Amino acid sequence: MLNPNSAIERVKNHLAYKLGQTVIEHRHNGGGYIALFKKLYKIKKQHKKEQKIYQQTIQVFPQLKYPSLETCPDYNEALRYKFHLSYILGEVLIKAYQNWYKGAGFKLKNNIKKANKEFQIFREILKEFKELNGKTLMAIKDNKQLFLKEFPRIKNILKTHQNYQPIMNNIFHNFNYFMQNFDLIEEWLLSDDFKEKYKKENHPYPSLLDPKKLNDENEKINYHNIPAELAWEMNLPLPDRYEFVGFFLHTNGEKAMERFLKEVGVVLIGAFGYEDGKRYISIFNFLISEACICNDLKFAIGILDVNCQKYDKFCFLLQNKPVLILLRDPIDSLKSFINVRHQKNGFNEIFKIDINNTDFDKINDRIVYVHESNGCFNPDTNQKFPSLESIKALSDANHWMLMYNIRRNKTIEFFRFNKIIYIDMMDIVGDKTLFTLEKLSKILNFSAPDKNNKIFYQQLYSPLTILLPCIIKVNNKVKIFVANRFSVKNIQIIENCIDITDKFKEIFHENLIIFCPKDHFDSLINNQTLYNIVLEYINKFLISLKKRINVEKNKEVKVGDVLDYFKKNISVAKSYKDILDEELVYIKQHRPDIVASWKYYQEFEKMCEELDENN
Repeated sequence: MLNPNSAIERVKNHLAYKLGQTVIEHRHNGGGYIALFKKLYKIKKQHKKEQKIYQQTIQVFPQLKYPSLETCPDYNEALRYKFHLSYILGEVLIKAYQNWYKGAGFKLKNNIKKANKEFQIFREILKEFKELNGKTLMAIKDNKQLFLKEFPRIKNILKTHQNYQPIMNNIFHNFNYFMQNFDLIEEWLLSDDFKEKYKKENHPYPSLLDPKKLNDENEKINYHNIPAELAWEMNLPLPDRYEFVGFFLHTNGEKAMERFLKEVGVVLIGAFGYEDGKRYISIFNFLISEACICNDLKFAIGILDVNCQKYDKFCFLLQNKPVLILLRDPIDSLKSFINVRHQKNGFNEIFKIDINNTDFDKINDRIVYVHESNGCFNPDTNQKFPSLESIKALSDANHWMLMYNIRRNKTIEFFRFNKIIYIDMMDIVGDKTLFTLEKLSKILNFSAPDKNNKIFYQQLYSPLTILLPCIIKVNNKVKIFVANRFSVKNIQIIENCIDITDKFKEIFHENLIIFCPKDHFDSLINNQTLYNIVLEYINKFLISLKKRINVEKNKEVKVGDVLDYFKKNISVAKSYKDILDEELVYIKQHRPDIVASWKYYQEFEKMCEELDENN
């Protein structure tokens, strides 16, 4: 009885296989042609009867319908049976029967000889390349005549690269495309360029097409006519429309760095998403879009975490561009991680205040600490204080948040074919920022910073920049904006607005700016009573805002608190040290000077040594 869950049994039950098998048995056992034709006729008649019974059965009992062949556990192996001589001969017989009235019977003998030759070719390829999967076998089946015609050339490519498994995997995974664009792919895979860039380096994700030609819109096949999803499957490097890759982990100065780059005309293309290929596909589509091509700005790809499927492949498919890696004293970074805060209504949301609301303490009490005691990020948290206990959670080497602020080692390894530039976060603080950006501009091909731009000297991330901007609604005709002059949020002053900061006596920080549309201000000053009310209201709001900022600053965990926690929790300190030892291997090797400059990390190392001696 036929097993419906066995793909092999079901393929052997195909009419083609049964007819071909009968012909082969007849050859071995001997007998006349009349007897053979009788056998074939009976098999065909019986097969038709069985099919009819099956169709009638599943109409009455649909639950008895066979599962899809592709879902059977032996599907890949079953496809090989379609290349057996039995199946190939059977297909010839069926075709001859279907075209008998066209004289196909006279060609049958030659077609059987041809089938025997085809079988020899298929047997050779299946024997030599046992890793051929179901998808590849189906592609060969779908492109059978082309495959047979170009077999010597195909065999030459497979033989040439048989010891370079990554390209073999790529070919077999995309065999349909390989066959349909064979001439172009053959030229690339046999070129010196491919040999030098991929095979010689044993690159784990070699491209199936020539990247140089892909970047040329005049070529028949280029990035603009290849779907991003297919490009990912074929290991195509991303389109060459970006200057460099920025590897900026969280709490390492990434927001300030992104803002500074924007000031020098470089837009960071964010890479987000966990699913296989999602980041690549998103960036690919942007790089070939008009928004990228028809733009005077320069672009860089930003990697802000390493938490995604096939992350190694994503890194290897970035063109051979420079990689800028931002570093920070890991103990100082841990302190900032604990202190990360958002405003309750969302980090980038503009808070709206009605002038009738005078509960200023409540209005400004909007800051929450988004890294909870379990070490996890929770944007919906109600946590009002930073949690030192999150250190214990983060000392677990398997904690997923480490992929957002510490894990670098693998990334540096993946970018081993690229030029890597390391900079420390302290090099983009205060007066050093301008010098650092000037130096980087020469290496990474962007405009030198404007020395008169005050943003390069500012602190861009603080309680002030979290609580602002906000909009104070006076009435339906008047709205006033309170914002930061400089912020990682990059709030644009609305067109036709005027700066009215100097109207308020309680301005407590040079980074504060108050503005409103000109027509709103004109409406306000024409009503002196309302104007005075607004002045008084905003001054009171500013007093409360200053008070709240001081409250939040006093809540902050200090580096000393972090080190004290480690001293009191020896096992946590040792576990965290193990994590850092693993993640700083390449950095210690390539930039020992940066590691030596990390004051708090050096204190932590010394403390761990003393703890070892005392225990």
